[in-house]
Amino acid sequence: MVLIGRSSKIGIIGGTGFYSLFNGAESAKLDNTGAGKAVSIGDIGGRAVAFIPRHGSNHTIPPHKIPYKENIETLHRAGVERVISSTAVGSLRRDYRIGDFVFTDQFINMTSGRESTFFDSEVRHVSTAYPYCTEMRRIAAEAAERLGLSYHSDGTVVIINGPRFSTKAESKFFRSIGADIINMTQYPEVALARERAMCYLNISIITDYDAGLEGEPGEGGEPVSNAELRTRFNENIERLKGLILEIIKAVPDERSCGCKDALVDAE
Repeated sequence: MVLIGRSSKIGIIGGTGFYSLFNGAESAKLDNTGAGKAVSIGDIGGRAVAFIPRHGSNHTIPPHKIPYKENIETLHRAGVERVISSTAVGSLRRDYRIGDFVFTDQFINMTSGRESTFFDSEVRHVSTAYPYCTEMRRIAAEAAERLGLSYHSDGTVVIINGPRFSTKAESKFFRSIGADIINMTQYPEVALARERAMCYLNISIITDYDAGLEGEPGEGGEPVSNAELRTRFNENIERLKGLILEIIKAVPDERSCGCKDALVDAE
């Protein structure tokens, strides 16, 4: 049920440094959805789009304290069917380079203590075998191709609790289990979106090589600092905005993926 005056089928959850998305947008406003959260709704590319800043409007919420359930429920009640998420990530591989975009297709959850399901009072087993929307990933890859961006159409992200960065031993372990990139916020966000039968696209921007690519020659040998991460993400903000705009323009009105049926056999 949509609880606000103006609904949107597309929602964006912005990560680090991405709070100026609606600059120049028409009719950007705040609405109370009844889920205890304010959501901005404005026009982007001729479409009504809802927006929530993941870390709060002043970037004050650390990754392990983000109200993931509240954010997803707010977008769900606003009528959102497709979620576009932007995140800064570290690379665990030489060929996933700083500045590249990654449209993740798998995750490995290494977090703890986070509220990660809407089903606390009923038994529902939702499949996350393919947690990221295949249709949205295809649209994103085609958009990146048109814009001439360097991108990876798939990638496995390992999610850590944060707010600290990894040790060198942890980083080496994450590489050994098949992770390509590392992040602190994609879980439980993606899993909660699946529980609301929403499509979820993650657009990761590689800002660093995590704790350094141990034993690897050349760039990437030194651990990342928070200042470096922010600088590199901000350097790519305009490219990210252009990519999201291109994706939004290409999204069809109706969904043809299986995300909408995520709860059909979940009993």
